[in-house]
Amino acid sequence: MTSAIYLDWNATTPPLSAALEVMAEVARSAWGNPASLHSNGRTARDVVETAREAIATLVGASPRDVIFTSGGTEANNLALHDAPALVTSQLEHPSVTRVADALAAAGRPVVWLPVPASGRLEPAAVKEALETLPTASGAVVCVAAANHETGVIQAISEIAELTHLGGARLHVDAVQAVGKLPKEAFADADSLSLAAHKLRGPKGIGALIHRPDRAPKPLLLGGGQERGRRPGTVDPVAAAGFRVAAEWARSSLTQRPALGRLRDRLEEELLRTAAAQLNGAGAARLCHVTNLSFAGRAGDELVAALDLMGVAVSSGSACSAGSTEASKVITAMLGLERARSAVRVSLGDTTTGQDIDLALQAFARALRS
Repeated sequence: MTSAIYLDWNATTPPLSAALEVMAEVARSAWGNPASLHSNGRTARDVVETAREAIATLVGASPRDVIFTSGGTEANNLALHDAPALVTSQLEHPSVTRVADALAAAGRPVVWLPVPASGRLEPAAVKEALETLPTASGAVVCVAAANHETGVIQAISEIAELTHLGGARLHVDAVQAVGKLPKEAFADADSLSLAAHKLRGPKGIGALIHRPDRAPKPLLLGGGQERGRRPGTVDPVAAAGFRVAAEWARSSLTQRPALGRLRDRLEEELLRTAAAQLNGAGAARLCHVTNLSFAGRAGDELVAALDLMGVAVSSGSACSAGSTEASKVITAMLGLERARSAVRVSLGDTTTGQDIDLALQAFARALRS
């Protein structure tokens, strides 16, 4: 049984019907190994390469610089695992912060940026962090274009300029931003990560996009697939779904204003009637996300109560599900108590005004209990 009202689009998105249809057809007609030289392989390879071109077009890159991965987590790991030094923050996804922890344990310099209450990093802090390194040459700065919990949008162009002036390279986790922000918002990055299932495509496939002179060292050992950067057979079925999602994402930006009005109505009503506190206040945010704290309430308990009423929301990153630990993102921004009572609501293109009305009614009942 699934929730009647799905408001957890930042965790994952319902796959497009068109993507499912294409994937079913490719599973029947192009199931071969894309690395094989015979006709079955060539047919599968055509599907994969067409998908690569669509993804490159989506982010403004060359298809040669698109590396298929199993998702955003692997893409971030591939981009960062060999960094001689890393600058990042506790706002990042676990696929970044845990790599940072591993690099530090291996004796490589890791500098954690200060986190303002707004959740929007100060570009000048990046410059200061790079100056603390013995040498910034080859170092990596990693920043998400838009935060996965709050939707706060970072000043990527300014951060990129200071990163490059310092002799470092910039990796941008664009998993939550692609399809929501114009590609110019992260055009100055040296590498980008994205995941198909955040774009109404299938799970299990993502991509790392890099500048021609910034190709990553392989993380896995194996064959020579993906120009030797990522061994393993690319699934043409998943790639086909990714292509449809990428093409859809190029046109979905036009839907954002209407979605923002729905988000604002939900947010304003909860701030007015439930004494909620907005996490990320004062910063530019993606228009489909709100993160609110409800004083005196446990966020995970509120999520469970809403689920019983048919409304799906979350209390943090889906990758931290099952953990009793409060959100590290909200903790870094505003402290532990605020984090413990935080709930994330994220809308999508199928969200309706009636969904918002019913969600508000469910919040009212859950908060009275």
